[in-house]
Formats: sequence, structure tokens, C-alpha cells
Amino acid sequence: MSYGTAASFPSFPSVTLDDVRGAQKMLSGVARVTALESNRHLSELAGAPVLLKCENLQRTGSFKLRGAYVRIAGLLPEERAAGVVAASAGNHAQGVALASALLGVHATVFMPVGAPLPKISATRGYGAEVRLHGQVVDETLAAAQEYAAETGAVFIHPFDHPDVIAGQGTVGLEILEQCPQVRTIVVGIGGGGLAAGIAVAVKTLHPEVRIIGVQAAGSAAYPPSLAAGRPVAIGNPTTMADGIRVGRPGDVPFEIVSELVDEVCTVGEDQLSAALLLCLERAKLVVEPAGASPVAALLGGERGAGAALEGPVVAVLSGGNVDPVLLQRVLRHGMAAQGRYLAVRLRLTDRPGALATLLGVLSATDANVLDVSHVRTDPRLGLTEAEVELHLETKGPAHCAEVREALREAGYTVIA
Repeated sequence: MSYGTAASFPSFPSVTLDDVRGAQKMLSGVARVTALESNRHLSELAGAPVLLKCENLQRTGSFKLRGAYVRIAGLLPEERAAGVVAASAGNHAQGVALASALLGVHATVFMPVGAPLPKISATRGYGAEVRLHGQVVDETLAAAQEYAAETGAVFIHPFDHPDVIAGQGTVGLEILEQCPQVRTIVVGIGGGGLAAGIAVAVKTLHPEVRIIGVQAAGSAAYPPSLAAGRPVAIGNPTTMADGIRVGRPGDVPFEIVSELVDEVCTVGEDQLSAALLLCLERAKLVVEPAGASPVAALLGGERGAGAALEGPVVAVLSGGNVDPVLLQRVLRHGMAAQGRYLAVRLRLTDRPGALATLLGVLSATDANVLDVSHVRTDPRLGLTEAEVELHLETKGPAHCAEVREALREAGYTVIA
């Protein structure tokens, strides 16, 4: 199920097209005008031309620099002198750190204790003072707000501020400049700042352009919020896409999203990992799970693979800051979701050469053996039996079926 939102074009005094245009001038020479790349494979799936807006190639690896810079640049001199503080597990932290360094403002960034080391190192590398506090972002956020109250530092919210939304909206202006004929924009939604900013810029100039927001199914706060007509918090949001793992929409972006975003859909973890894998293999782009969420919506999710969209379609790849350890896990998950891994367990006679014979059968199918577990001592096994579990690399679901059939034809009973 998808959630329709926009009915008519309203007026938003909090964020206007002039605000977004002003932000674009402010960001000239600071943020990159990122590439818009066509993708033939996704175009075939969507039944319309699909282009990828590569904010994963932005400075700091995500769109977050845009909003952070505009917000900090708009501070009064006495506010700048007091410094700024932020809370983030990654992208916003790096955006605030670099923006502060460029503007000569001291930044303190609170990050969870378990934040990936590359993101901590990058944030420090941009010149911010990093403080590790709390196990989850909510605890980190509370610590940052307490620090702001104690020191007078200005708290830089990752999405719930008009200046931040105006900065993120410059992505929408760039899309219109790079692809004036765009008819659909697909963008991931966490707190809603990016989707809201794009919506203000695009819908003001071209209200006929359809905007689709995408949330991870395990962290989808917008559907119940849209149903209730106000921001609603969900408990324990869970998803590999930490960039959109937000438990409650921001007040300012929610007002805009609820009126201007045409549809909000959700995607599962399988779609996210498959989308990340597709970006790497077919587009040669390293994208984090949150950044791949629009591609996941084109692959499947609630909308269904290949669901009709009017083109050209622009999918916003919002970030590329993926931890190498997570990337390895997600790629394995994505390959498994595409049927390119197969785990089988079977029993065979415990005699010399039995395992070699089994591997010969698998070799004939052109399946690559990644791992073998050979058990002889399980009390469930007969005196002359052994159980073998194999992890295989395959070429897809059809190949998996061929491997299983070859084992059955060779006389093996596949337990799982």
C-alpha cells in the first residue's frame, strides 16, 4: 500500500522558493553540483527513462552539507562566536563539521558510542570536536541539547529547521536545471528535510512533477503520521539504512511533505540490499542503504517492481557513506536476496571419498563452493552417516534450482 498526500498546492511561509534560491547562491563554490546519470537497467525496469542524482558524490559524501552550511551561515555573529553543536551517527555530523570549518565556527558533534570508526574519523578530520555519548541516537541527541543549554552553543538540527530545508531544496533546483523534462522524483525520507526541500523547489516551479518519498519498512514514521495528520513517533525504528532511521518526522518538514509529496511508500531490507548491489554493479556507484532507497522502490517494495511511473524519473542517491563492514554484510545479503547464494544441508555415507564425490556433482553444475561444514558426531546421525552443510555461490534463482535438481538426481536427499 502507498500513502497519497498532495491534493492541492499550498503556500509555505516557513520555506519558499526564494529561500531555496538564496541557499543556492550561498552554496555556490561550497557544495558540488552533482552529476545526473542515466541508467539503462533501471529504465527497463521502470518502463521509463531513469536518471540517478548522485549526491553520494557530494562533499562529505551526502547532501547534508547543503543544509548545514546554510543554517550555520545564517547565524548572527554572536551565535557563531558561541559555536554550534550537533548530534548524528554520520552524515549530518560530517556536514556540520565541514560547514563549520569553512565558516570559521567551532563545532562540537555528539555521536553514539557505537558509531562506525570511519565516520568518527571523518568528522574529526573536518575539524569538529567529537564526543561519544549514548548507545542510540536519541541519547546522543539529548546530550547535545543539554550541552547547548549549558554552553549557549547553537544546536543544528539535522532536518527540522527552515534554513536546513532550504539548503536541501537546492538538490531540487539542480534536478530541474539538469533535466527540465523530469516528471517523477523519487527520494528517501527520514525526518523529511530533503524531501521537503525538493518539494518546495520543484512543486513551486512545476506542480505537475510527481514526488515519491521512500521509507524503510522498519522505520516508517510518515505513514502513521500522515494518517493522523500530525507527526507521530514510532517505537524502536530498525533498518540497515541508518540515514533514514528516524522515529518521528520533523514538525517543519512534515507540514510540507504532507501537502506537497504525492506518495510515500516503504521498502524492505531485501530491496535495500539488492538496490545497493545494483548501484555498485550496474552504475559503478558506492551508495549507502539510505541513499539506495529510491532505487529499492523502483525494484520492488510496496510499489512493486516495474510499477508504472511517468518519465523521466530521477532517483536521488542521497549519500555514499557506508561503513566497509556494513557494506560487506549488505552485499552478501543482497546477493542472497537475488538467489546468488545457496545453502544446502544433506546427509551422505561416512566413507572415504564421499565428500569428493559430492563436490564433483557440484562442480558439474558450475556452482562455486564457498564453505563446507562436515558433521559426524551429531546423535541424530546413524553410525555410518555424516551431515554436510554447504554454502554455494550461484548465478541466480534458476541456477539454484538446477543445483538442487542435480543433487537429487545424484541420489542425495537435501534436508534444507
